[in-house]
Amino acid sequence: MPSTKFGCLPTIIGSMPHTDPVKACSLVTQFLKDIPAWPQLPGRSYLENMYVQYSEGFPGVVVEGNSIYIDRSQDLDKSLEQLYSAYLENDFSKYPVSAEYAAGLYTFLNLENLSPLAVKGHVTGPFSWGLTITDKDKRSIIYDDVLGDAAAKMLRLKASWQEKELSKISKNTIIFVDEPYMNSFGSAFVSISREKVIGLLEEVFGGIVGLKGVHCCGNTDWSVLLDTSIDILNFDAYNYAKSLTLYPAEVKKLLDRNGTIAWGIVPNAAESLAVETVASLKDRLEEAMAPFTRNGIRFRQLVEQGLLTPSCTLAGISEEASAQALELLTELSSVMRKRYL
Repeated sequence: MPSTKFGCLPTIIGSMPHTDPVKACSLVTQFLKDIPAWPQLPGRSYLENMYVQYSEGFPGVVVEGNSIYIDRSQDLDKSLEQLYSAYLENDFSKYPVSAEYAAGLYTFLNLENLSPLAVKGHVTGPFSWGLTITDKDKRSIIYDDVLGDAAAKMLRLKASWQEKELSKISKNTIIFVDEPYMNSFGSAFVSISREKVIGLLEEVFGGIVGLKGVHCCGNTDWSVLLDTSIDILNFDAYNYAKSLTLYPAEVKKLLDRNGTIAWGIVPNAAESLAVETVASLKDRLEEAMAPFTRNGIRFRQLVEQGLLTPSCTLAGISEEASAQALELLTELSSVMRKRYL
């Protein structure tokens, strides 16, 4: 795996509050010169919702108004056969994400004069996707062995297709698999084994050639995600810094194999953004990193093998607040790099 000494460079999770893809891309490229990411724009269209965005071509999928479900009355066999055949041949060209579903991606791909260090994309993870997408009886498809497996295979193809497109901007690609629902793993509401979660994730990772990351913005059993082949773990360090400190051995193992922790240290709530400064966030970040140094990890290593991100999506705040978040993020990155590298 390539060296990932990012030195706390900034990037984002993906979603932005804009409805105009040109404006969103211009904000991304203004602030994230080293590792830009294409913007998801859920406010522009329901088709850009993170669960709908990657649903094109899935067997039996129906998107109606602001709802998505799997229609089992359709003949699913033929489309399942097509999906498995594309999967076996690794023919990801059959499962692209179209411009209607990702205006920000296509605007981003057409940008000129970009020469970043790396470029970041994102795909919804199979655990969250499989739990969210249901049939007409409101049963999550993850509990259906055939459809749950098909979902992971389709998301793998979508990730491969996206990575191929992004590699036109930089040969160094990073694809994050977004798993917000991992915060409900192990709860009474979700009866899915650790092995199954890891298996579904590894299926998607298998389609990613460059660096692969996982993003989860809540509290979870981090040992599950750290037990996969990820290169980057992205977590909400603003609200849940302590949650990761419970897994020092697993974090050390990730760093020892050149992995990266992406610290989601800039808040994504307007009221928090209003009171934070670069100095207060630097204190908070150092405080989040400090406990790991008691477990044989050097502070400098945490900085060298770190990325900085917002705590989660920026889609829920105003365009002005999102610009403020990116400004804090890039300034914090600059301060950390000057101070420690």
